[in-house]
Amino acid sequence: MEQLGFALQHAWVVPALPLASFAIVGLFIRPVSNKAAGVVGTAAIFASAFFAYWLAWEYYTLYPAGGEHPAIIPWAFEWLRYQAGLTVNVGVLVDPISVLLMVVVTTVSALVHLYSIGYMHGDYGYGRFFTYMNLFTFSMLGLVVAPNILQMYVCWELVGVSSFLLIGFYYQKPSAVSASKKAFIVTRFADLGFMIGVLILGYFGYNSFGELAASITPGMAEHGVSNLQPFDFHYLNHPVFLEHFKGLNIEVCGVGLLTVSMLLVFCGAAGKSAMFPLHIWLPDAMEGPTPVSALIHAATMVVAGVYLVARLFPAFAASGDALLVVGYVGCFTSLFAALIGITQDDIKRVLAFSTLSQLGYMMLALGVATMEHPLGYTASMFHLFTHAFFKALLFLAAGAVIHAVHSNEIWEMGGLAKKMPITHLCFLAATLAICGVPPLAGFFSKDEILAAALPTHHTIIFGISLLVAALTPFYMFRIYFITFWGRHRTHHAEHAHEAPAVMWIPLAILGVLSVIGGLVPMASYVSIGEHMAHHGINLAVAIPATLAGLLGIGLSWFFYSNDAVRAARAAEAFGVVYRTIKRKFYVDEVYLFVTHNIIFGYVARPIAWFDRRVVDGGVNLSGWSTRMTGWVLSHLQTGQVQGYGIWYTAGALFVLLILWAALV
Repeated sequence: MEQLGFALQHAWVVPALPLASFAIVGLFIRPVSNKAAGVVGTAAIFASAFFAYWLAWEYYTLYPAGGEHPAIIPWAFEWLRYQAGLTVNVGVLVDPISVLLMVVVTTVSALVHLYSIGYMHGDYGYGRFFTYMNLFTFSMLGLVVAPNILQMYVCWELVGVSSFLLIGFYYQKPSAVSASKKAFIVTRFADLGFMIGVLILGYFGYNSFGELAASITPGMAEHGVSNLQPFDFHYLNHPVFLEHFKGLNIEVCGVGLLTVSMLLVFCGAAGKSAMFPLHIWLPDAMEGPTPVSALIHAATMVVAGVYLVARLFPAFAASGDALLVVGYVGCFTSLFAALIGITQDDIKRVLAFSTLSQLGYMMLALGVATMEHPLGYTASMFHLFTHAFFKALLFLAAGAVIHAVHSNEIWEMGGLAKKMPITHLCFLAATLAICGVPPLAGFFSKDEILAAALPTHHTIIFGISLLVAALTPFYMFRIYFITFWGRHRTHHAEHAHEAPAVMWIPLAILGVLSVIGGLVPMASYVSIGEHMAHHGINLAVAIPATLAGLLGIGLSWFFYSNDAVRAARAAEAFGVVYRTIKRKFYVDEVYLFVTHNIIFGYVARPIAWFDRRVVDGGVNLSGWSTRMTGWVLSHLQTGQVQGYGIWYTAGALFVLLILWAALV
């Protein structure tokens, strides 16, 4: 192996800095000084970002763009030893997608931390906020660099805990508490599928991972792979492993074992990335502070599911059916969320449904890819990269607006372009980027997804994706026109002012990244499988996609530039259809009905009765029996000689009577 540089040898520093900051700020600094907590917490993330960029530079210097990009584990130590040959290591995996995510997570998190110094100023939980944010960043980085499933699962759950703490940050508000519980519970159900799917891979048909390792490792050695642990990702991704599982010919309900396992793993990914029907927690997660929303949507929790599918992509690709499910679930979620985004009035909720739609894009891109035609894989990671910048910018700019007008409702804003010129320009840049307007970042990554779907004969997915490409500009320019154009609708909007420098500087940096991020030749840095034939702009895709985007912008201007008079008439004309979409297709109501009327009524209540009457009743009965036995014995043990004599005589006579009866 080539000589590794300093940053690669010490890759553990990237996740270690946020973890150390979390401990130091939480235990020592926050109780003393809230201001220092913000400064130290932010400095740690900037240091981590610097190290991530250094590491990326060394990796691509060692393995130049366009060539082979091997996976290396420069640092690891043994964490758990179950038996000989069956251990679990903690370490850092460096490969193209982990390098990409390290750069994205640290960059966005650092800018969000800097923004938060101004946004959270004066908040009673200021120090606690930065403590949680450091934990959130570490959890995602630990997940990204995990070389094995067990480490990923631990950090996966830490991401869930961090989101629970931050979504419910304002714990005095019942809505925030409910939202944090909703996010935690929904993703726990999804994570159960993830865990079972991984266990099936290791234990179905074998007694342990160790036995499976013994049967597969020789074949791996023949392919130049050695020193792998059974829990390592590249062990599960290796062709010998996949061929072995396909060769088992074990089916569950008519579906192959590998497909069952991958579908269960996808349950965990769908929960974290809020795919339909597990999407219900994400819009409510807006109850947390706006910087939390930016971090969740741009660089941490919701992209974890996409990353999981990408990390296990060879296993998904080996099971074509599982990958097909990924593609169609992502496609449906993309359209479903885009339709809802058209009708919402809370600026953060519109952006939340926008995230759902864009995550659907990323999933469908993975779903249309194969190892022979892997463009969708690269396109998904490319869109994850560009989306992180413009979505973080959209949320932070929305936070600046909310900070100025003291409201989330877009109908309480208006005319802010002149009052907040920097925020306006940044929001416009991010809006153009997410709409795929050339030559901004979203244009390149979105068109790459469409270009991946078209030649692989996924006609339905391509058609829906093209429709979403028109819906996205419509709902994004809807909030842009209502928020920044027209008249001032409230006193706060009329007296709004630009955010302080500590808030608009991160906006400006993200604005630049949203403009130029698409110029990165992603296929030269992140790819998998066979060599890709597609390079550059595909005009057969770019022209109709751009026209669809311009159509969406034009329709949005038509309906919302004149104080939304035409939009109100259109909403009234659509009647029940509009109301159904505005109520998010009543999915939340269905969940509540099923939970309260079916699960609580017919499952939880009988279980509670059985617990109280049978389980508790059995315990209570044993206690009562013991007490009654003691009470009876207490009347026999009186200590009176006369009583003992009477019982002795009566007993002797009883025995004699039995003997006499037996003899006669």
